[in-house]
Amino acid sequence: MNKIFGRKPVLEAINAGVELEVIYVAYGQHGDVIHKIFTSAKERGIKITQISQQKFNELARSENAQGVIAVKSVATFYELSEIIEHAKKSTYPLLLLLDSIQDPHNLGAILRTAECSGVDGILITTNQSSPITETVEKISAGAVSHLKICKVNNLVRAIEQLKKENFWIVGSSLVNSKDYTSIDYKMPVALVVGNEEKGIRKLVAENCDFLVKIPMSGKIDSLNVSVATGVLLFEILRQQKS
Repeated sequence: MNKIFGRKPVLEAINAGVELEVIYVAYGQHGDVIHKIFTSAKERGIKITQISQQKFNELARSENAQGVIAVKSVATFYELSEIIEHAKKSTYPLLLLLDSIQDPHNLGAILRTAECSGVDGILITTNQSSPITETVEKISAGAVSHLKICKVNNLVRAIEQLKKENFWIVGSSLVNSKDYTSIDYKMPVALVVGNEEKGIRKLVAENCDFLVKIPMSGKIDSLNVSVATGVLLFEILRQQKS
């Protein structure tokens, strides 16, 4: 994991625009620099998490971290406009929107599947989402370096922008949804999949053009989000390539 240790080095990295996935602060830290770190991180949309001293010591190991550790991103992020411009080069543009995926193993598996299915770009939410760490990169089998990824603070606003660019928004949901095979995907598609436990958020669902589900034959009513994403993406791909 690529880390930056110490209060001033972390603050300098924030102010210099270094791509940081998350900042960890041990509970009980105070002072002017700590306040500036919280303020600057919030202004730049960088996730900041307070953790126990024990957990912090495990991350810091023998480093003198002064109660603050920043984790640098292993991914290169793109602007939404760049993602859209790139996607429009495809006959049927396909984007994947990740609404608050929190498990790094799920995120890595989803990114691997997305790369294999040839998505044109991925949007991930800044808050309530797993950062793209070395663990995610490893689980993705290196797919992170081949994908165009955009971080957005407001997914609904991003969806509104995609609609203006003629994308149809398809959300994965168990509520008020239809069989995923009943949709004609030969159009610019932005597929939305949601949090492992709660699914896509209510406001996000309300802004989707279609809500779809994968019918279950067993006693469990849903698949793991990474598996479901693969099923949905490859159905979209099958239709678009036929």
